[in-house]
Amino acid sequence: MGKKVSGGTVKGEQTEHRLADSDVPFGVYKRQQARISRHRLYPMTVFYTLYALAVLFFALRSSHPLAAIIFYACGLPVWTLVEYLFHRFVLHGRFAAGKGIIRKFLHERLDPLHWEHHARPFDGRHINGELSDLLPLFFVAAPLSFIAPVYTLPILLAGVVQCYVVEEWVHHSVHFYNFRSPYFRYIKRHHFYHHSPKGIEKGYGLTNGFWDIIFKTRYPASVREALYSRKRSHAIDTYVKNTQSAASGLQT
Repeated sequence: MGKKVSGGTVKGEQTEHRLADSDVPFGVYKRQQARISRHRLYPMTVFYTLYALAVLFFALRSSHPLAAIIFYACGLPVWTLVEYLFHRFVLHGRFAAGKGIIRKFLHERLDPLHWEHHARPFDGRHINGELSDLLPLFFVAAPLSFIAPVYTLPILLAGVVQCYVVEEWVHHSVHFYNFRSPYFRYIKRHHFYHHSPKGIEKGYGLTNGFWDIIFKTRYPASVREALYSRKRSHAIDTYVKNTQSAASGLQT
């Protein structure tokens, strides 16, 4: 049984390391961080979903509604590929310090972008991105997409950004919730093994393992058998428990 809170609530910016020295039960901390993460997700969810729905409305009213549906659906494989490549080569990239604006930007902005999440996997400020993160790229890509008919590139981009929203919520849910659907149990085990020392260089897919198969970064067969078998993996249970204990320092 955890200790009780003494001294008021914990502010969102407190890290899990500071939590270990406080009197806040891990369950309370986790709920606080889930709230922080959700509030970061709401603006981007509303913005990109409204954009996707608006484009979908006009695309379906065009002379090629079937083509619009096909292009919209193609947003799923396109985004999952982008998700994989960005996670593997950017978020897990190592950019050495050096002279010049570009090298300085890569080292100072991209290096710490994701490692904070691995260091503190329940910190709500490092679970998901914010609306502002991809807006500059979006404000370039969206107008350019309308060079093509609305039922082609514009609706494809709409599908991509909608899948981006879904992926962010999946990642949020993996860290904070325990849904019992087969897919969710699969992706939770898949992702939490990626957070382990043995899995950090594999399993880059955040919503699926398809591109890990294509690019040969899937987990070894023995690990897959342990993770995805009907029985809940003891290794994953142990890892999650140890992660939570390290984060809270309050397990008894």
